[in-house]
Amino acid sequence: MKILVITQYYYPEPFRITDICETLVQRGHSVTVVTGQPNYPEGDIYSGYVNKPSRTTINGVDVYRTKIHPRKRGSVHLFLNYMSFPLYARKTIKNLDPDYDVVLINQLSPIISAIPGVKYAKKNKKKTLLYCLDLWPESLVSGGVKENSVIYKFFNRVSRKIYSSVDSIYVTSKSFIDKFEKYGINAKYLPQYAEDIFSQKVERVKMDNKFHVTFAGNIGEMQSVDTILYAANELIEHEKIVFDIYGSGSKFGEVSRLKSTFGLRNVILHGRKDISEMPKIYSNSDALLVTLKKNHLLSMTLPGKVQAYLAAGKPIIGAINGETRRVIEEAKCGYICSAEDYKSLSSLILYALDDKQIKEKGSNSRRFYENNFMKKDFIEKLEEGLMEVKYV
Repeated sequence: MKILVITQYYYPEPFRITDICETLVQRGHSVTVVTGQPNYPEGDIYSGYVNKPSRTTINGVDVYRTKIHPRKRGSVHLFLNYMSFPLYARKTIKNLDPDYDVVLINQLSPIISAIPGVKYAKKNKKKTLLYCLDLWPESLVSGGVKENSVIYKFFNRVSRKIYSSVDSIYVTSKSFIDKFEKYGINAKYLPQYAEDIFSQKVERVKMDNKFHVTFAGNIGEMQSVDTILYAANELIEHEKIVFDIYGSGSKFGEVSRLKSTFGLRNVILHGRKDISEMPKIYSNSDALLVTLKKNHLLSMTLPGKVQAYLAAGKPIIGAINGETRRVIEEAKCGYICSAEDYKSLSSLILYALDDKQIKEKGSNSRRFYENNFMKKDFIEKLEEGLMEVKYV
């Protein structure tokens, strides 16, 4: 197949769509990506990139990059970032060949990033498959927008129009399916996977006798990393426990300041690491942390890091509600408390420290991953979906 992929985020930004596209190429497909200049999550255009239209080939994927307004800091810049990609990308798609077999829209936030794909498909009479990772307009509520506001109502109309305009929708969380049923749309469940690198066995090299609990990923408003620091403050006298935090994002500065305010010698902020380093980091950890804010929409999502955690074969400790809680409970692979409940989180970490079954929970993680989230299964289902929508 000749596939056109529309996604605001792509390599070197840390999103799984890059691996998906490169794997599709390895399986014999022709893949073209329309994306923006990389600036997530720090908010500045990456070093080595110029903020103007460009074209390159990365591991067999033809990549068109549009100009974009960088996220920078603050709501105004974020709004302009959201608006700029569909504006500039629409100019790019006007010059693309009209003979792509199908359009794959990788839909994160914002929902309007899908518009160029919808426009291309309509103009050239092509079929579209939208892969929904963020549910809109509900995602606005997570950012503080009120449901009775003009902004929410506007994006509610836009979201319904976009979701109704595509030919097929796949979702990353079972909880999303009910939402689409209210629209009269039959969405299909296709959970994310972990890249192959996380399935490789890595020899553990323990450098000390500490109990290392690790958080890895974006450090933003939704991830509630401050919950981890409050829990660390509760455990500051337990010298055996170390909190390792890997990642960057809009809240990294606040997290750093909170660490200093509390004097948290048991917290290490490592910054963002290349994905190639993460399997070793996970292997040397005793447990892996996942946190999200207390929010109805967020409780419906299953963060992509969870699949990587499961693939690593480590127990998971979560201060989280909803879909992720369901997965951890079903897998019998960890310890869970409610979102933002730092006192209970600290108690769970203490319990895990002395739990004689903690290794068994790690084994359960890997087993559940193999049974539910393997990359091979994901790619095959996505290919089937693209072929199916092509011939509808």
